[in-house]
Amino acid sequence: MDADDVNRFLAEAFGTERSYLVAEVREGWLRARVPASAVGLRPGGTVSGPTPMTLADGAAYALILAHIGPVALAVTSSLNITFLRKPQPAGVEAEATFLKLGRKLAVVDVRLRSEGSPDLVAQAVVTYAIPTGAI
Repeated sequence: MDADDVNRFLAEAFGTERSYLVAEVREGWLRARVPASAVGLRPGGTVSGPTPMTLADGAAYALILAHIGPVALAVTSSLNITFLRKPQPAGVEAEATFLKLGRKLAVVDVRLRSEGSPDLVAQAVVTYAIPTGAI
């Protein structure tokens, strides 16, 4: 599935209330983003933790779907995130790559940055359980 296919499937399966959009898909790689208009800010003018956590989970899910097809019942089984520095009050971008894509589990590395910055603001490892027979 390409970025348009993934975005269309996510909108059909979960509605349009999603904060993140898939921007690009390549073999084993995906870029997604939360635009500045959808970023939740906390006191102190920084992005609140749930924004990058949601983006990390969504980017991992979208990467998996892009490679195995529209499997709505794939579910998060683990998400471990490390916050590395204070994000700017801007959009957040994620790059997701596979650490493993198996028949029952997918493990995805997600690296998050403030829009326009090369510095990582967080890094996550997300594991998804894939329903039997999906692959």
